[in-house]
Amino acid sequence: MIELDLQIASTADALPSHADFLAWCNLALRQRSNASELTIRLVDAEEGLQLNSTWRAKDYPTNVLSFPADIPDGLLDIPFLGDLVICVPVVEKEAAKQNKQLAAHWAHLVIHGCLHLLGYDHINDIEAEEMENLERQLLAEIGYPDPYRDNQYTDLIQP
Repeated sequence: MIELDLQIASTADALPSHADFLAWCNLALRQRSNASELTIRLVDAEEGLQLNSTWRAKDYPTNVLSFPADIPDGLLDIPFLGDLVICVPVVEKEAAKQNKQLAAHWAHLVIHGCLHLLGYDHINDIEAEEMENLERQLLAEIGYPDPYRDNQYTDLIQP
């Protein structure tokens, strides 16, 4: 079971529902046998820029930032996985620029971020291939196309 704290710090009007976010998280995290808690914070470009600058030394907002929990065993009695921060205007611009259905792009980025919380990464080609293949499989299960099909994945859309 997933407990999701959805924080909306964006002024955007049309956002996926809490149920959508929860379904995407459950799909990505189903390989875990125990309960999990995570936070997803939806932000606008200003906060996205500030966080990406602080944590990645990048001077632009990015689509999703993942902050895996680094809590010593026994300190908390909750199964906290970590936090995802998703920059709403970046998601919208990427979907439009890459000609993707907005809901499919949202699903992809939530799944992508959750996999990071589980320890998946794309630093080298082997890890990237494993992570991307899992993303493709999970998205196909819910009827969305391969997000890597026509373009190289990018986490950079500058305003």
